[in-house]
Amino acid sequence: MSIPARIKDDLPFLTALRRDLHAHPELGFEEERTAGIVASLLEEVGITVHRGLAGTGVVGTLQIGNGTRRIGLRADMDALAMPEMAERPYKSTVPGKMHACGHDGHTAMLLGAARHLAATRNFSGTVHFIFQPAEEGRGGAKRMAEEGLFRLFPCDAVYGLHNMPGLAVDEIAVVAGPQLASSDSWRITFRGVGTHGAKPHLGRDPITAAGTFLSSLQTIVGRVVDPLQPAVVSACFLQAGDAKALNVIPDTVEIGGTARAYSPEVRDQLEAEIGRLASGTAAMYGISADYHFQRRIPPVVNDADATARALAAAGTVFGEKVRTSFPPSTAGDDFAFFARNAPGCYVWLGNGPAMDGALHHNTAYDFNDEALGYGAAYWAALVERELKG
Repeated sequence: MSIPARIKDDLPFLTALRRDLHAHPELGFEEERTAGIVASLLEEVGITVHRGLAGTGVVGTLQIGNGTRRIGLRADMDALAMPEMAERPYKSTVPGKMHACGHDGHTAMLLGAARHLAATRNFSGTVHFIFQPAEEGRGGAKRMAEEGLFRLFPCDAVYGLHNMPGLAVDEIAVVAGPQLASSDSWRITFRGVGTHGAKPHLGRDPITAAGTFLSSLQTIVGRVVDPLQPAVVSACFLQAGDAKALNVIPDTVEIGGTARAYSPEVRDQLEAEIGRLASGTAAMYGISADYHFQRRIPPVVNDADATARALAAAGTVFGEKVRTSFPPSTAGDDFAFFARNAPGCYVWLGNGPAMDGALHHNTAYDFNDEALGYGAAYWAALVERELKG
């Protein structure tokens, strides 16, 4: 494995920084403290800083030599609205908020790379260090792009990285094609006619209709979508009636959930089929259905050329520990909005064994500090190979 000596020497600082960020988590579009730290550390090493995109976003630009190629490196900064249950010296100090996905580590690794590159200056071209707010479902990447990220900071390619428990810290997965699914939300309201629970014939029962809908929902994936095309449809919200009125059939039932796909065609199919099933069920029971499908995040699909460049850089750091085959995730990441504006590649960095079985978005999860050097080294290698003098 090849981690530059300067990054190795910086690891105590990066570890302390990561743990400080972990102890002070901030939700999407609220990352004022984190953004301030990021901006200050970038300015300290002579990197030009732009603040304010998407409110709390930070972009650091380092231009060396006369190279014309420009690339973007992205790290997300936000935490999640959930309590941290595991006891550790740097446990979250903010009730109900924690870094349960490793964005504290992502921020520290990109800062480590920026510090190294600003000191060594071993490249020719322009690198934009993009510190993004609000990845966790609040639309930070989309908002940064809409507010002019790629107009202000043009990129010939853009790169993302995410930690992956289960991969060793000296492993990285760099794979072309789909990496993360689209992440869309759907919501249905079945509208019937409420009545006394003892006299169901006098009303139109939306609860029975909802039961039929839910039991039929998985036929979309099991019997409509091509079995060779991955897809997920999950109902995650159900609300009807009142637990204090168990003799009342309510007027309405609300159901909501998520839909995931890797291709635009399947994404379209899921939207249409959920609505078709809702309408058909409502018609069968003589009630009505309101249906809303919200397209939130497109799939992340790695560009072949950008992936080849990332793979070459990864090889200089990880050697034979680079994986070129790794299953895509049905989770989503709004890095997809960046990859719509420039060829993109999103890689998986090993985070070691899951601590006590705690994966992402678990109250006991923690980023593995042993991965900091590898992640920073990968970013530095990518810049130095992409922007050769």
